[in-house]
Amino acid sequence: MPTMRDVAHAAGVSAKTVSRVFNDDPHVSPETRQRVESAMRDLNYVPNLLATTFRAGRSDVLAVAVPDILDPFFAAIANAVEERATARGMSTLITCLDDGDGERAILESMLSRRLSGLILAPVGTDHGWMRRWRDHTPLVFVDRPPRGLAADSFLEDDRGGSVLATAHLIDHGHTRIAFLGDAVDAASSARRIDGYAEALDRAGLAFDPDLVVADISGRDGAEAALTRLQQLPARPSAVYSSNARVTMAAATALSRRRLAVVGLGDFPMADALTPALSVIAQDPARLGGLAADRALARLAPGGPRSFVKKVLPVRLVERDSCRIPPSGG
Repeated sequence: MPTMRDVAHAAGVSAKTVSRVFNDDPHVSPETRQRVESAMRDLNYVPNLLATTFRAGRSDVLAVAVPDILDPFFAAIANAVEERATARGMSTLITCLDDGDGERAILESMLSRRLSGLILAPVGTDHGWMRRWRDHTPLVFVDRPPRGLAADSFLEDDRGGSVLATAHLIDHGHTRIAFLGDAVDAASSARRIDGYAEALDRAGLAFDPDLVVADISGRDGAEAALTRLQQLPARPSAVYSSNARVTMAAATALSRRRLAVVGLGDFPMADALTPALSVIAQDPARLGGLAADRALARLAPGGPRSFVKKVLPVRLVERDSCRIPPSGG
């Protein structure tokens, strides 16, 4: 197998110049770059990435850790990171964080690979242990901020989105609005419940804990939750579903019930449901892109040293599901 020295000899340059061309150093002249790239092609040169890792102290890999890669929201984040990594000639490593108990072991296994950066949507409740990694590996949190750790984070306006969704249903005449959620411990869930409660308070409506179901998992869980809600003495006429994963799980059960619905987070085919689903639209692709850009910026000489927390706005996409009037309306 040809080596970097073989390429250098064929191109009439030093091995260091070959390395600079491979790493896309802008200070290499176009003529020299063309000569080196031609020699690489002629010799079918494949760089020794393991040696590159040891020399640079890190691998050319951006890692993504999310709760569920099948969730359209997290899939879009991972895809955006992968696009940024590919544009830089880097690879992407993606993993799922099933629960908070196993999060640390999974992340430490990833970080031990000498990553160029880690973008994560955490499920755990304490990230103070990551301080020792943060000093040499860019860590960027998405959707959920770190706990016990200062780090870059890019979030959606969960609270504002929940206020918008709940207020929209109130504007349609609903006074009994159920809240559907899943991960009770997630910071994003807490912000969404707070926004839901804020919208009720603004409208002079009491917060009723019986209308809050924050542990839905799968279709059976959604069916059971909606059945219980409709058995209440004062049952809800509308539902605010606080994330796309829950909305998709509840879609079949909701289709059999005359309930107005607004969901936080759009997803493929949401507009093809009957009725078409009204949503609070997020921008997970932008979230992932910003997170990847921040991680890559930290790798550059003179890169940022302070930490940022950026909250992206959300917007209402009104379709048909919010227009079902209260019973008797």
